[in-house]
Amino acid sequence: MPAEQIHDIGRRRAWAIWAVALSVYILAVFHRSSLGVAGLLAAERFQIAATQLAFFTVLQLLVYAGMQIPVGLLLDRYGAKRMLLTGLVLMTAGQLAFAFATSFATAVPARAVLGAGDAMVFVSVLRLVTAWFLVRQAPMVTQLTGQLGQLGAIAAAGPLALALDRLGWTRTFAMASSVGLVLMVAVVLLVKDSPYRTTEVVKVKMRALARTLRSVWGNPGTRLGMWSHFTSQFSVTVFGMLWGYPFLVRGEGLSPRAAGLLLMVMTGWVVVSGLVMGSLVARFPFYRSRIVFGVVVAIATAWTAVLAWPGAAPVWLLVVLVCTIAVGGPASMVGFDLARTFTPAEASGRANGVVNIGGFMASLLTMALVGLVLDLREPAGVAAYDLTDFKVALSTQYLFWAIGGTQILRYRRRALDHLRRVHPGAIETMKRGEPFVHPGFSDREGV
Repeated sequence: MPAEQIHDIGRRRAWAIWAVALSVYILAVFHRSSLGVAGLLAAERFQIAATQLAFFTVLQLLVYAGMQIPVGLLLDRYGAKRMLLTGLVLMTAGQLAFAFATSFATAVPARAVLGAGDAMVFVSVLRLVTAWFLVRQAPMVTQLTGQLGQLGAIAAAGPLALALDRLGWTRTFAMASSVGLVLMVAVVLLVKDSPYRTTEVVKVKMRALARTLRSVWGNPGTRLGMWSHFTSQFSVTVFGMLWGYPFLVRGEGLSPRAAGLLLMVMTGWVVVSGLVMGSLVARFPFYRSRIVFGVVVAIATAWTAVLAWPGAAPVWLLVVLVCTIAVGGPASMVGFDLARTFTPAEASGRANGVVNIGGFMASLLTMALVGLVLDLREPAGVAAYDLTDFKVALSTQYLFWAIGGTQILRYRRRALDHLRRVHPGAIETMKRGEPFVHPGFSDREGV
């Protein structure tokens, strides 16, 4: 017997719940991006080299990516509200510990805890989107979630830099951690897991969850979403979270204020381009992975122009670069929309967890490689880096574009073959511009 619906789907209550969940995600992005402008200050505070500086963010993203599958399983078992609250507790504790850390050894576990809390937020917000919005609304709301979440990065690029200058390290990060306490209250009071009458989230046995996880992973559509996320997201993440600011200041010779402004322009363009991307995805569902591939080609082309430019690139070209790589953020969100096509709602936590691994694995590997190359070229440390060092180090991105682009083309073909075999008529539906709603796992799903 179907559950009784007690709230409207896609109406005022849905938007209110989404707004609260979105606020948690904005805070998560702020915490995640905080080292983007605090990196040079952190290097001085903890007396560390580039490899150790990169390790902060790499560890944070490694914890984030490594927890996606467990978080997906827990999300499908316990629901989005509990996961959002747990994530807020961990992020608040991690950022507070980071505020008072005075050595590399004490700062590292703080960032790890922060990454663990961050890992629980985004997929929980997507679960609420799936539950509270109509199928035709979901692609646009998903894009809005990803792009408005970048307001956290804008806050990290501008106000955080100002606060660090005026208030200092400890007071700034301690104040940032306190925001989580306010949002905990909002989540408890306002967020509901479902518009249907349920006394609690349905408890599914972990053994059954693990079994369906094999179906989710074996599905080529899920892997297409993962590789789309992998290939399109890492450049904007690497640039915004760690190496963009040092590259612009130490390499291109911009002032800290100009570099921060460019990072804000990049983040603002993420939001604007996300609205366009959401409309394209909703209108042309059959061509989603092709759109992602085109964005990746554009990003690689923009980086080629900057890296090949003799000497420092002109400001207009840097503006083109940050706006182009910004589109990678909305393009990576298409991966979740692809997963929704190939996965029923009850397994969305696991599918989104698999997809979310992609971009963050690529990001952490790229960050680590960039730091390693910089240290190999300049053992003297951060103060000795020049433009050539950054150009060589940032060229490591081409490896991941090549791998990811090849996998997108490979799994697009496999995913289409899968739909023809398991869900006849699905391809024709998407070619007409209509969304395909997954009817539920069948015996042949994922084989």
